[in-house]
Amino acid sequence: MSKLLIDDYPIQVLPKLAEEIGLNEAIILQQIHYWLNTSKRHHDGKKWIYNSYPEWQKQFPFWSERTIKRTFGSLEKQDLLHVGNYNKAGFDRTKWYSVNYETLNKLVARPSGQNDPTMRSNWHDGMGQNDPTNTRDYTETSSEITTKDILSGNPTAYPYRDVIEYLNKQTGKQYKSTTKKNQTVIRARTDEGFTLDEFKRVIDNKVSEWKGTDMEKYLRPETLFGTKFEGYLNQRLQPSGMDQLERMKYDESYWD
Repeated sequence: MSKLLIDDYPIQVLPKLAEEIGLNEAIILQQIHYWLNTSKRHHDGKKWIYNSYPEWQKQFPFWSERTIKRTFGSLEKQDLLHVGNYNKAGFDRTKWYSVNYETLNKLVARPSGQNDPTMRSNWHDGMGQNDPTNTRDYTETSSEITTKDILSGNPTAYPYRDVIEYLNKQTGKQYKSTTKKNQTVIRARTDEGFTLDEFKRVIDNKVSEWKGTDMEKYLRPETLFGTKFEGYLNQRLQPSGMDQLERMKYDESYWD
């Protein structure tokens, strides 16, 4: 038998949830829900769990810590998590989390989520269920994360539209955010933990360097957001001749 098939703890997620909120978000939210069901930490009428980001990364070793931070940030922004601080030490900023089942059930109530009793039955508040908590205590579940639709076109998980609109604005081009090859490279970089602001910075860096030159034709998604993305993000641009003239006029240290 293959060592990749259910000998390790599996992760369960409903494809419909992934479609609604993003695949990474669905995986983490599902696991938080699972851990809450056995949590003994009660505050303000809710069950809570907490962990540092390095500890979360141990729970999800297939992601970088950066991706995990981005995913938790996305869940907070979508109001799918209650966030608290019940640490005994005042300097301890570790976040505590509880699922916002009210927001989650509103997603189910939308037309696209109606007539789905399986999903609704799994999204109940963990209060009143039996205790002991340990975020590493996974019991047997089944893995359901295999549909193509989970990874395509989700504006919450992947900033396809925002990235492409910004690229078009800066270059005067008309690329489409719905094109599969454009989505593929944006999704790959987002899954590595890069943010919308970093996409914009790469665009700005390369537009500044390439626009008006023979390299302008490479101001396109597959080049900018490909495997050299991090290098483009961190490159130090050489100042233009006009920039140097401006500095010569106003910065006395230029002549030191």
